[in-house]
Amino acid sequence: MAFKNLKLRQVSLLISFAVAAISAIALCAEAMVDGWAFQTYMILIPIILLVTTFPIAHYLVDYFIYRRIKILYKLVSTEKGGKELKEGALQEEDDFLQAVEEEVRRYSTSKQSEIKALKRMETFRKEFIGNVSHELKTPIFNAQGYIETLLDGGVEDRGVNMKYLEKATRNLDRLANIVEDLIMLNQYEADATQLDIKPFDITDLTKQVMDEQELLASKKNIELVIKEDAGFQRKVFADRKHIHHVLSNLVNNSIKYGHENGLTKIGFYDVEDKLLIEVSDNGPGIASEHLARLFERFYRVDKARSRGHGGTGLGLSICKHIVEAHKEKIHVRSSLDIGTTFGFTLSTKKHLE
Repeated sequence: MAFKNLKLRQVSLLISFAVAAISAIALCAEAMVDGWAFQTYMILIPIILLVTTFPIAHYLVDYFIYRRIKILYKLVSTEKGGKELKEGALQEEDDFLQAVEEEVRRYSTSKQSEIKALKRMETFRKEFIGNVSHELKTPIFNAQGYIETLLDGGVEDRGVNMKYLEKATRNLDRLANIVEDLIMLNQYEADATQLDIKPFDITDLTKQVMDEQELLASKKNIELVIKEDAGFQRKVFADRKHIHHVLSNLVNNSIKYGHENGLTKIGFYDVEDKLLIEVSDNGPGIASEHLARLFERFYRVDKARSRGHGGTGLGLSICKHIVEAHKEKIHVRSSLDIGTTFGFTLSTKKHLE
């Protein structure tokens, strides 16, 4: 352990001592062969070798070992994106080898993390491509089937022509919605969407969303309410249009997947300089193993049931990107047979850029 992190001067001195010690042993062995007789040169020569070999060893070790290690150290530091080492930044008195060892270890760890991240991204990419292909294929094939039936003579049958045209139109509308959501999602992921941050009353926006969703809620006799203590005006700083999209999606989901004769409640809660907006329902709830992936693109808890409601599978992912574009957080909590709550925060104070 004592030799683990020797400095340049210590390595050179150790080499010099080794050379001097070997020469001293050789001279003593020669004297013993010739008949033991102590001579002054037996001490003088090792001392001379010790003094003369030190600068030579120092130069050679520095030139062939330390200097090349420094180059490797600089390359590793640059590759990691760290600050480039200035000349003389690593002095002889520094624990240089230990620093290099730690840097290489950190570099190796970061590379392993990058490899794991790339593998996860590759898996995600393959899954995403498969999901996109499936989501696009379904409405395309459906519309294609209806149109081919009409071309094969069904257009002359008044009992089916309008019915099939309407079904083809619905599938093409679904296809258009998927493409539109994909474009919107890509803009958010590429940070290409410019937010128009202005103050507005979130309570008024919530009432507008509830009015827009009232017809859908009435079909399942679901009551839409704002929590009693949240009826007064609340000003937030955000992009009203995009937050309208988030609220509409969350309220719409609570209606589509909620129980008939159920309840959807919107509440507001002050959290320091933030406002927490929560959309809760008393629907069937979501199992805990699904919650971590709920905001992934095209992820569905119940694929057959979800597609039956006509969603694109991108709504929650878009909501997440919108909220994160505001530098805020969105979350979900749920319990089976009790209900689900989606919540996100917005700033109540204007932040200067």
